[in-house]
Amino acid sequence: MTQLRPLTVEDLPEAVALNNHAYPAVPVTPLAEFAELAVLSDVALVVEDDDGSLLGFLIAFRPGSPYDSENYRFFEERGTDSLYVDRIVISEGARSQGLGAVLYAAVFDAARGEGRAEVTCEVNVDPPNPRSMAFHQRLGFREVGRQPTKGGAVTVALMAASVDAESVESV
Repeated sequence: MTQLRPLTVEDLPEAVALNNHAYPAVPVTPLAEFAELAVLSDVALVVEDDDGSLLGFLIAFRPGSPYDSENYRFFEERGTDSLYVDRIVISEGARSQGLGAVLYAAVFDAARGEGRAEVTCEVNVDPPNPRSMAFHQRLGFREVGRQPTKGGAVTVALMAASVDAESVESV
């Protein structure tokens, strides 16, 4: 049995380990920087198993955040009221069990409850992350732009999904 709950300070070391193990899908992030990201975020959730071990996490931001991410800024400049998912990571051994969809269902619920139009995110296309791309497309995300990031070392597809009933049903 798994449980969805808010990310806590006590979760940070384990969340960082999960995060850094998922490289290059997400950037390697030192503990202090990850802690700042978590504190700054508007939605920070974990999914854990019965023994309390983290199986995954998600971090998201509302519009107007002081978060200084080039991908977040893309969506801010786009002007659509969205809840931006900066990071979602599922541990390697827990993938393909529906946990990503559980985390996203909570984000879609939060976005809908706040009256937002979309949930947004980015997926690496170079280096490619076809598993993440397929997952996000199944949830109703579509590409709305592309941009190089990290000084051109990574190219991302900028993705958006409406919070309307059709997209939510696919979560």
